[in-house]
Amino acid sequence: MAEMNSPGRNGFLCICIFTITFWINTYTSAENGFKANYSKSGLDTVPKNLPAQMTDLDLSYNSISELQISDFSSLSKLRVLNLSHNLIRELDFSIFQYNKDLELLDLSHNKLQTLSCIPVTSLRHLDLSYNNFMDMPTCQAFGKMVKLEYLGLSARRIQESDFRVLANLQLDTLFLGLEHLTESVPGSLPAFNTKKLWIALPENSEFVSLELNVTESLELSNIQGKQVSGLITFLSQPSKNGKLLNLTLNNIELSWLSLTAILQRVWESSIEYFNINYVDILIFEDTSQSLNYVDTSLKALTIKHAIAVSEMFNQEDVYRTFSEMNIASLTISHSGILIMFCPLKPSDFTYLSFSHNSLTDKIFENCRNLALLETLILQNNQLKQLSKMSLMTSHMNSLKHLDLSQNLLQYEDNMNDCHWGKNMIKLNLASNQLSESVFRCLPANIQILHLQNNPISSIPKEITELTALEEINLASNKLASLPGCGQFRNLRFLNIEMNSVVSPSSEFYQTCQGIKQLKAGHNPFTCTCELRQFISLQKQGSMELVDWPDAYVCEYPDYLRGTLLKDFHVSEVVCNVSLLITIVIIITVVLVATASFLCIHFDVPWYLKMMWKWTQAKHRIRKSNPEDLLPNIEFHAFISYSEHDSEWVKNVLIPNLEKEDGSIRICQHERNFVAGKSIVENIIDCIEKSYRSIFVLSPYFVQSEWCHYELYFAHHKLFSENADSLILIVLEPIPAYIIPARYHKLKALMAKRTYLEWPKEKSKHGLFWSNLRAAIYVKLSSNEEERAFSLI
Repeated sequence: MAEMNSPGRNGFLCICIFTITFWINTYTSAENGFKANYSKSGLDTVPKNLPAQMTDLDLSYNSISELQISDFSSLSKLRVLNLSHNLIRELDFSIFQYNKDLELLDLSHNKLQTLSCIPVTSLRHLDLSYNNFMDMPTCQAFGKMVKLEYLGLSARRIQESDFRVLANLQLDTLFLGLEHLTESVPGSLPAFNTKKLWIALPENSEFVSLELNVTESLELSNIQGKQVSGLITFLSQPSKNGKLLNLTLNNIELSWLSLTAILQRVWESSIEYFNINYVDILIFEDTSQSLNYVDTSLKALTIKHAIAVSEMFNQEDVYRTFSEMNIASLTISHSGILIMFCPLKPSDFTYLSFSHNSLTDKIFENCRNLALLETLILQNNQLKQLSKMSLMTSHMNSLKHLDLSQNLLQYEDNMNDCHWGKNMIKLNLASNQLSESVFRCLPANIQILHLQNNPISSIPKEITELTALEEINLASNKLASLPGCGQFRNLRFLNIEMNSVVSPSSEFYQTCQGIKQLKAGHNPFTCTCELRQFISLQKQGSMELVDWPDAYVCEYPDYLRGTLLKDFHVSEVVCNVSLLITIVIIITVVLVATASFLCIHFDVPWYLKMMWKWTQAKHRIRKSNPEDLLPNIEFHAFISYSEHDSEWVKNVLIPNLEKEDGSIRICQHERNFVAGKSIVENIIDCIEKSYRSIFVLSPYFVQSEWCHYELYFAHHKLFSENADSLILIVLEPIPAYIIPARYHKLKALMAKRTYLEWPKEKSKHGLFWSNLRAAIYVKLSSNEEERAFSLI
């Protein structure tokens, strides 16, 4: 039964997990509301019960075919709605009547054929391109959407009247997707009141009409065949393009001669920025024809993803065409160029970018005509020797920024010396094959240095001090500790994340106090005492730890793995050896002082002395008289008294206890101590052979040291044998204040045990003796009686 239910439970769990994951991925809390992403979710209708505070809703790439007013009526705060790439056929703008804050509406790539003419005056971005409109989807209502900044349209046929409603709009960008245009009227594209006009030209290359009037920016896509001639003609008419400042051509196919013709027209126009993206250049003719580089308004030329379609051509003619340009900025990227020649005369270039090509170390070799160059980007090429790159820059006196990242650069100490341009302040050497030797080949005045993603394991100390260095990026290397800043005393930002750092070096704390920002996350930190000072950097505010606290996690020891550094705590005492020693010494001194005080107060030395004598006596007794170790009792009582009380003991106590019948035997030190033994041994021997120990207490008793010994040993027997052997007789009252501190046992006995008081009235003496005899009487064995009798 359990096995049958198992798949159901698993399915339910999967649904729950999917729902939670989908909700987390779908809803994102924003500062001013919620964003929801339902893109590519297989929806055929708009989801219901969306949060009322929704501001951004993405429903793109689904199968929604119909929109209802109820779909968005509850979303009064909606600002962004993306419905692109669906199957919507009709649109009534009235469904957005409750969305007063709607600013962006994307309905591109649907099946729209009809459109209502109700304006949505809050819109700033409206995209209706790539639908099934036969005519341009414009109407009088568009003229009321005065906030509109971006408008995207497309249709199969156009005429000039289609755009009259846009005359009053101050558009930033107008996009016209005309790839599927089949019919047009000459002059159908009027002068648009827009800063940027972006036209995707028809796939029919016979369509060559480019009668445009634009203001600032023009972007044309899908240019081929006769459209190239139309473009050249358009660029040759200053009346049409006299205000054009930015021109971008995408997806263009043309010959080398056509390209040079376009470049020549651009050189002679008002265009300042010219971009060509994804261009196929057909080179089958003579390439020796050069451009006439007249004075030009052009500031920057960018060519990306260019492919030369030819089996053989004169590369020097092609490359010279670009190297001799009299403009400030040139970019040729993702085009596979192998070399770029040095200009034949002093160049105007201040910015050059040749990233993602196949350039080698021979680029600009011994070049002296780039004195004005400030930025050179050589990212992702085939550069190998760092020393040759430094020589390349040695004559570029204005060069400030050099990007050599994503190459194959290496530097060994035995290579030629490095000679960098004297004004270099920013150098990017990321993603190369550079080791720590690179620090011996760096520009002296460098301020920003990128060395991430290299096999650098340490920073040598024997390098020239880089006093101007302010930022250094050493992420994704092999450094085992946070390095010191001895050679970079003005460093302000250090990035050392994703290395092998387990803890900072002591030199780091001593020399890197000037750092304001430290990015050291994603390292295998060892959470021990050495890390406490590093963690305190963020708390003290002396240094900002970028990405704190989430990127800073303990890796070792194993029981702390995964713990955030901010949650790692260890006591100051454990980590500070000096403090630990000081505390131990203080505690030891306090304990010794306390013990000394207690010893003096409670006369502990005296008790230790007694214990020592007891031990010695017991040892001698066992060694010399083994037959006396029998546990037999010989006396009924041992009497301890002060010499001042001896007369009462001899004349009163003993006679009244020892009758003529000999039934009670008393052990008295004067008659029963064995000659040759020490006093302590005799005391111990008598106490152990006696059934009871009688102490005659008086003020004189507490002043006798030997009485104290006898009381101590008798008390010891009381606890060691668990016997009730002590009898206290108070001969005279003893004030508590005259009892010495070491007699605390006597005080305790008198407080807890019943004692006998010697009555002054004679009438009470008989009862006193009866009680005392009863307390000490016990029947002794015959052997013990004979032994006792012989001793008497």
